[in-house]
Amino acid sequence: MSLREIASVASISEGAIRKRAKRDGWSRDLSAKVASRADDLVRKSEVRSEVRSAQAISEKETVEASAQAIANAIISHRKDIARNRGLANKLLTELEAQVDSPEEFEKLGELMYSPDDKGMDKLNDLYKKVTSLPSRIDSAKKLGETLKVLIALEREAYGVDKEVKQDTGLTGESVATLKKLKAALENAD
Repeated sequence: MSLREIASVASISEGAIRKRAKRDGWSRDLSAKVASRADDLVRKSEVRSEVRSAQAISEKETVEASAQAIANAIISHRKDIARNRGLANKLLTELEAQVDSPEEFEKLGELMYSPDDKGMDKLNDLYKKVTSLPSRIDSAKKLGETLKVLIALEREAYGVDKEVKQDTGLTGESVATLKKLKAALENAD
């Protein structure tokens, strides 16, 4: 939102808003405009590379080429996320089997037992460490964190919970200050 629009909404002069903004050091949040411009630059770049041979690029071609490039990226992301989620679920199934059948894994450790001439069995020691309770807890924790990240990525890739941010051009602090100013002016009447 421009300072002129703010002045109009607050029913005060533009000059008063400009002075207040300068005095209080209001800053504008331009991230939405920057992101929009970056998206435009990316689209134009991709369209140029895909439709370079055409002399005049129609709006329909621009939209189609941009949409296809974005769709390809999203489809690729979704496939990668699905593969990683499948892998995490397989590892979780493995961990469940280990937790559900500890006696079978104990028997396997006994079958593997093969000490050397000094009575040491490094392979079996490593096996016991891997199948120990702390190791299983660590694996479960890491798989939980992995699934948390993958679910967030899925939600992002599929546009779930996508919030459409309205660009006011102001930071939250500036908007709060403006609301206080408006309230003070209303109370002065």
